[in-house]
Amino acid sequence: MSMTVPNIMTRRQFITTSAAAGAWLAMSKTGLAQAAAKVAPSDQLNVAIVGCGGQGRVLINACLQIPYVKFRAVCDIWPYAQRYASRYLSKFGHETTVYDDYRVMLEKEKGIDAVICAAPDWMHAPITCAALEAGKHVYCEKLMSNTIEGARQMVLTQRKTGKLLQIGHQRRSNPRYLHAKEKIIDEAKLLGRITHASGQWHKAKTDDITCAKSYEMDEATLKKYGYENMHQLLNWRWFKKYGGGPICDLGAHQIDMFSWFLNADPKSVIASGGVDFYKNHDWYDNVICIFEYDTKDGVARSFYDVLTTTSSMGYLEKYFGVEGSMVISEMPRWNNVYREKATAPEWTQWGEKGLIKRVEDTAAKVEEKKNTEVDARLAASPPPETWEIPVVLEKAIHQPHLENFFEAIQKGTKLNCPAEVAYRSTVAVLKVNEAVAAQKRLEFKPEEYKV
Repeated sequence: MSMTVPNIMTRRQFITTSAAAGAWLAMSKTGLAQAAAKVAPSDQLNVAIVGCGGQGRVLINACLQIPYVKFRAVCDIWPYAQRYASRYLSKFGHETTVYDDYRVMLEKEKGIDAVICAAPDWMHAPITCAALEAGKHVYCEKLMSNTIEGARQMVLTQRKTGKLLQIGHQRRSNPRYLHAKEKIIDEAKLLGRITHASGQWHKAKTDDITCAKSYEMDEATLKKYGYENMHQLLNWRWFKKYGGGPICDLGAHQIDMFSWFLNADPKSVIASGGVDFYKNHDWYDNVICIFEYDTKDGVARSFYDVLTTTSSMGYLEKYFGVEGSMVISEMPRWNNVYREKATAPEWTQWGEKGLIKRVEDTAAKVEEKKNTEVDARLAASPPPETWEIPVVLEKAIHQPHLENFFEAIQKGTKLNCPAEVAYRSTVAVLKVNEAVAAQKRLEFKPEEYKV
């Protein structure tokens, strides 16, 4: 059975796409309006959004929790998405002008301070560059572009215009991830030398998106904007012209984290994948890859897989060091650090300082004692003790990253994922698809990471 757009785009499901849906629901429309009313006009940021599909709506919901952000325009080539976003925003006091062409919007909307780009990946570069050239700051969803050429042009245009460009690798603003990187890894060095990392994004089988006949666009309009039919428009992520497949849609987040946590770009990648399940798609529905890094402490390797036919264990990253390991995710259940009893000093002092929180598991201790009595191998290498990362994100997942962008506009705050940083991740991610096609190990040249 196909997934029909008008049936899935309900207000309830729109809201619950955010991991912080409960926090969002706690704020009524009245509360949001009252908060916005307290913002002085001089502190208000006027914003336009281009791309009002699923991800655009996630960003709209996050922005609605930031009182000084005021939406003035929405742009999408699909009338259904235009109307939905505009009407939704009006419920929260944001009266917007609707456009189907971002160029017309940029020409007419002179009072816009910033543009949020949540269009399909192939349009990120033209929309972002046009907005920067028009004097607007830009928040652009990841992946930065589905081509290296597009990503490079975005960096060059940002440099030329001097406007801010934040790319939506939102984990770089997530307080849990910041705590893990800055406090646990860099300051306390609890993991010791990190030798390996792994990550996964597992997503349950889904059907292609469809819509009722009454919501379809005519063929001439679709072709005007570069699409052959509604199926391509609604399922653009699966087509090579428009996107980079699951490794770019999902894997990009975590491959970016590997480089950040390891303080190094990959020097090689080997990968395997295929169109094994969804036969009417261009892109691989599963990809498994291995990266190699030269870190300041020595060689490290990461293993990553993205699967679209199972939701087993969701999405997470793991980091393995000689003194400890860590599992972390935007999902709250993956949030622990493990001390290697045989090699690491005591962590009590770090618990007292609040960097980590001890987790007591009596059942695990009983099982450990029972097993070590009969298995010398376990006695020689005891299971690690468990600590928790004591940081909880009580906002929508994307909200801190958007706040960082808007604060950079207002206060000069440093961007957490500027164009140059995102470009390096884009190079790493796009090379995975090349490695799958080549069926061999591919090397990165240092100049590939430079613009």
